[in-house]
Amino acid sequence: MSESNAPTPRTRVVREAQRGIYDRDAAYKILDEGFICHVGFVMEEQPYVIPTGYARHGNELLLHGSSASRMLRTLRGSVDVCVTVTLVDGLVLARSAFHHSVNYRSVMILGKARVVSDPAEKMDALRCFTNHVVPGRWEEVRQPTEAELKQTEVLALPIEEASAKVRKGPPLDDEEDMELPVWAGVVPLRPVAGDPVEAGDRPPETPGFDLRRLTRFR
Repeated sequence: MSESNAPTPRTRVVREAQRGIYDRDAAYKILDEGFICHVGFVMEEQPYVIPTGYARHGNELLLHGSSASRMLRTLRGSVDVCVTVTLVDGLVLARSAFHHSVNYRSVMILGKARVVSDPAEKMDALRCFTNHVVPGRWEEVRQPTEAELKQTEVLALPIEEASAKVRKGPPLDDEEDMELPVWAGVVPLRPVAGDPVEAGDRPPETPGFDLRRLTRFR
């Protein structure tokens, strides 16, 4: 995926082609805002789609989990994988049932993942995961032990064959429906963080958690 390039036959947006985006920075912005992806792969002729956390490091999408994970064991065998990330921005309510929709931003990445085996790179990947969820969290918690590192698998998927798709704006009603006495428009949606629930066993000198750190939930 170059800075701005033509899509491949596999990533070209066909349905509503005008919504397709093939710009690297636009895809990165969506990936950096989300934190849950869906990983699609085939194992023994059975398709699976698994939701999991992720992080972006440069031009790679990082996946991690238990070394015993069926998904990670399969992906480290250099099988084809499809990863998608979707952000929902609003409900699009039209005057007809047919034209109801959702405003969204999404990214699809195709390719083969590699195992992150270098100890320093693996530790850096885990830092990316931790700080992607809560900025600065890695620097204030205990670092993984050797035993924990052995139990953790990290894979990196190049963001090369990828595309984004975005739907924004109001409903697209048919002209003959415009006079119907039905409310139409967009109801914006965004994730919001609730009040932190303390574990209840922290030392007295431990500071509280500042919700302003969760920029994606404000």
